[in-house]
Amino acid sequence: MTYLETRRHELRTRRLLMVDGNLMANSQAAEGATSARVNAGGYWGFASSSDGGGETLARVTDQAQRNAAAMARFGARDTTPLPGGAYTGRHEVTGRPGISQAEAIERLEAVTAWCRQRYPQLKSVRIMAHEEHHSKQVANSLGADALNTIGRAVWLVDMVATGKDGAPVEVREILSTRGTFADLDVTPEALAPRLDELHGHLRAKCEAVPARGGVHTVVIGPNIAGVLAHEAMGHPCEADIVRGGAVTRELVGQRVASELVTMVDAAHTFQGRQCLVPVYCDDEGTPARDAVIIKDGVLMEFMSNREAAAQMGIPATGNARAYAPSDEPLIRMRNTFFVPGTSKLEDMIAGVDDGYLMLHRGNGQADTTTEFMFGITLGYEIKNGKVGRAIRDTTVSGSAIKVLQSTDAVSDDMYWATAGYCGKKQPMVVSMGGPAMRVKMHVGGQA
Repeated sequence: MTYLETRRHELRTRRLLMVDGNLMANSQAAEGATSARVNAGGYWGFASSSDGGGETLARVTDQAQRNAAAMARFGARDTTPLPGGAYTGRHEVTGRPGISQAEAIERLEAVTAWCRQRYPQLKSVRIMAHEEHHSKQVANSLGADALNTIGRAVWLVDMVATGKDGAPVEVREILSTRGTFADLDVTPEALAPRLDELHGHLRAKCEAVPARGGVHTVVIGPNIAGVLAHEAMGHPCEADIVRGGAVTRELVGQRVASELVTMVDAAHTFQGRQCLVPVYCDDEGTPARDAVIIKDGVLMEFMSNREAAAQMGIPATGNARAYAPSDEPLIRMRNTFFVPGTSKLEDMIAGVDDGYLMLHRGNGQADTTTEFMFGITLGYEIKNGKVGRAIRDTTVSGSAIKVLQSTDAVSDDMYWATAGYCGKKQPMVVSMGGPAMRVKMHVGGQA
């Protein structure tokens, strides 16, 4: 046995869905498992068990060894030593004492009632609340011994009204934080400014006009900049995808963006504050460090695990992560973002004669060429440097590299969210963020 890592992993989740004051979903779940992963002769073997018995670790370790030995029948493989080192330490999520399921329901009811009273013309109010907590005790044969916990809470508030054409119109506000429901201040009084702003967007969207198709100057809000960083540029810079043929493979050291653009996958801290998904060591026991993917427009490095680092001759960045207790670690992002610049958002808008301000996104897709297409659920025209009419749901698309090369302004503010999941063979809790950016991209719409 050349290398061994073990993980004791517990995952707890809660989910609530309220539609117009009616509780439609109310669930709690917990799962846990002990897993072992072995690298012997260049082959990996993995095994896990939810059995909490005292012999579980020895049993799954033995099974992982057997699995690696079975794979070794395919012939000799490269046995380059795995880099990465070993981390020791304990990092637990701290915050306010948690609240009960009944208290969480009361908070949903209070906000729903407040919205329906304040905005009587609404057709529907939907609130989804989700909370999850991961606790991972990781050790390896190199000496790692670490406890890492991740906890997050998310609220999604949807307002629905009837547009001028009689069709339903919807807008969404996302609230997320590190910790639990107790760490989100979701009283109506605290939320009032954000909900009033959301309702203002809804009213504007009810009168929306179609976007004009074609390449335009677009100011993308932080919400969209974050997903551009994660989906369109982040995935093609994960070492396993790079090895699979991503266009980024031959671009290290080359300019892939404007000199205004710096992009980082942060491990646990940014600007002296803990990130929403703090990873001090990954699920292989590797000390996690920031991966500076793009610096001043130049592609610098890739996110990696031990195996990819060994095979590519690059440093291990501590990006090996497993979502469920029975999952095997894969290269996954943590907190991916563009670094803020020096421009003011109002000045960025003022510098656009004819273009768009894109604020919120829906679903989207991207591939290893950095080509992407994202749905836009909230956007506005910009005319003569001023924000104008709302536009109907549309899309933005292009090559992330070309879009980033066109960047001529980056705002000095920063937005973080940890609301959804990254999907790559298994879900994963991530956060993403960024400032606003002014770029050229293709907007879907009428010709």
